[in-house]
Amino acid sequence: MSKSTRVRFAPSPTGFLHIGSLRTALYNYLFAKKMGGSYILRLEDTDQKRFVSGATENLIQVLTRMGVLHDEGLVYEGAELSELGSFGPYKQSERLLMYQEHVAKLLESGTAYHCFCSAERLEQVRTEQTKNKQAPKYDKHCLKLSQEEAQKNLLEGMSFVIRLNVSVERGDIIFQDIVRGEVKINARDIDDQVLMKSDGFPTYHLANVVDDHLMEITHVIRGEEWLPSTPKHVLLYEAFGWDMPEFAHLPLLLNPDKSKLSKRQGDVAVEDYLAKGYLEEALVNFVALLGWNPGQGNTQEVFSMDELVEAFDITHIHKAGAIFDQKKLDWMNGEYIKKYDIDDLYEKIQAIGGFEKDFIQNAPEAFKQEAHLKKVLRIEQTRLLRLTDFGTENPFLFTDKISYDPSILNWKQNPKEQTVEALEKAHMILSNVSEEEWQDQGHLESLLLEAAGDKKGDFLWPLRVSLTGAERSPSPFEVAWALGKDESLTRILQAIKSLS
Repeated sequence: MSKSTRVRFAPSPTGFLHIGSLRTALYNYLFAKKMGGSYILRLEDTDQKRFVSGATENLIQVLTRMGVLHDEGLVYEGAELSELGSFGPYKQSERLLMYQEHVAKLLESGTAYHCFCSAERLEQVRTEQTKNKQAPKYDKHCLKLSQEEAQKNLLEGMSFVIRLNVSVERGDIIFQDIVRGEVKINARDIDDQVLMKSDGFPTYHLANVVDDHLMEITHVIRGEEWLPSTPKHVLLYEAFGWDMPEFAHLPLLLNPDKSKLSKRQGDVAVEDYLAKGYLEEALVNFVALLGWNPGQGNTQEVFSMDELVEAFDITHIHKAGAIFDQKKLDWMNGEYIKKYDIDDLYEKIQAIGGFEKDFIQNAPEAFKQEAHLKKVLRIEQTRLLRLTDFGTENPFLFTDKISYDPSILNWKQNPKEQTVEALEKAHMILSNVSEEEWQDQGHLESLLLEAAGDKKGDFLWPLRVSLTGAERSPSPFEVAWALGKDESLTRILQAIKSLS
C-alpha cells in the first residue's frame, strides 16, 4: 500500500509573506488536495536573529485570507497560537531535543564531527582560497583532531559547531527532481556544512531533513533557491539511512527585465497587493499561473480554487523563471471584480479604506452616502482593475461644482446654438421623469436614446459633458442615474448658461 501524500510549507517568521512564498504554499496545497493527501504548515524559527514578533500570526492570517488552508500545523485562533495534528511540535524551536538526539547519532557514526575553529581562522581560510581561485569551503581542519583533543576542547568549554563529514570519495550525488529531471553534483563541490550552531540550534539543513522525515513528508515542493542545498540533504538522508522524499524545485519569479523579483524593484509582499486593491481570489489565480499551466490545449486563465485543484499537475511546472506581469494581474483582477456581488465589493473597498480618499471625504454629504457610493460602484464595476481605483476616474460624481469648457460641449463642429437646443430638449424630457422612474437606469437610457434618434452624437455628447464637465466619462444615462434628478437638471442648466 502506497504512503499517503504529505507535503509542507515551512516559512521562517521573518516578516511579511512574500508573493513567491504564497506560490510555494499554494502549489503544496493544490498538490495535496489533488492527491487526496495532507498539507502541513511548519515554522522554521531556529534562526533567532531573524525572528520578527507577530510574523507567525500575520503569516497564518494572510494564508487563511488567501484560502490556502492547512490540514496540520500551527493555527491562530482567538488571538493565540495552537497546533493541529499528531506530528508536532510544528515550531522548530520546540524540537531542539530531537535535533540533538539525531546529531548525536551522526557523531557516533563518524558522519559528523565537532569543529572548534574561530571566526577569524575561517575568514583566513576563505581569504586564502579566494586568493588561490578556489571555491570557499571548510578545509576539514578539525576532522584531523584526535578523539582526545576534541574531548579536551569540549571539557574546557570551547565553543564549537557540528559539521557533516562529506567524503570527497563519494563521487556524484544524484537525485531526481520532478521539475528538472536528474540533478548531479559531485561531492567534492559540497562543503562540510554546519548542522548544529554554537548556540545549540540546528541549521536549516539538519532541522529540515529531520522534520521532513519525522513528519513523513513524501514530496518536498520548494523554491529553486534551495536546489544547491539538496545534495547536502541527500547526504543526510543517506547518513541516517532514511528513504528520501521526492523533490520539486519551483522556478524563480522574475521582473520584466528578468531580474529576480525583490523589494528593491517594487512590492513583493502579499499584504501590499491586497492593500493596493487586488482581490484574494484574483491574486491566487494569478500566482498559480506563474510557472505552471494546465496543459497543452487548455487555454483557460480564470480558475476558482476548486478548478485549480482539479487542473493542477505538478509535472506541468516550468523550469524557466516566471515573469511577474503586472498588466496581466490587473486584467485578471478586473475579471474577478466584474463577477462580484455589489454589496460584497462595497465591503471589500471599505475594508481597505477605498472610500477615504480626500475627494470623497470632502464631497457634499449626499455623495458620501452608501447608496450613492454603490451607484458609482455599479457604474465602475466593469471598468475597475483595482479596488483602490474606485472613483478616481470619475471625480465629477463627488462634487457639485462643475466647470465647463465650451469647446468640448459642442459635438464636433456644431454651433453652440445647436448644442443649447439639444441641452434644452434633454432638460425638458428629464424634467418629466418621476423620482421613481429615475431609479431605473434602463428607463433613462431608452428615453434618451429615443429622443436622440439618428443624431445620437448631436444630442448625447453635450448631455454627457453637461453632466460631467469631462471629455471622457461613462454614458449620460449612467451619470444621470447616479447623480439623481435634481443634480442632473441643475448641471444641464449650468451648461446652457455657460454657452450664453
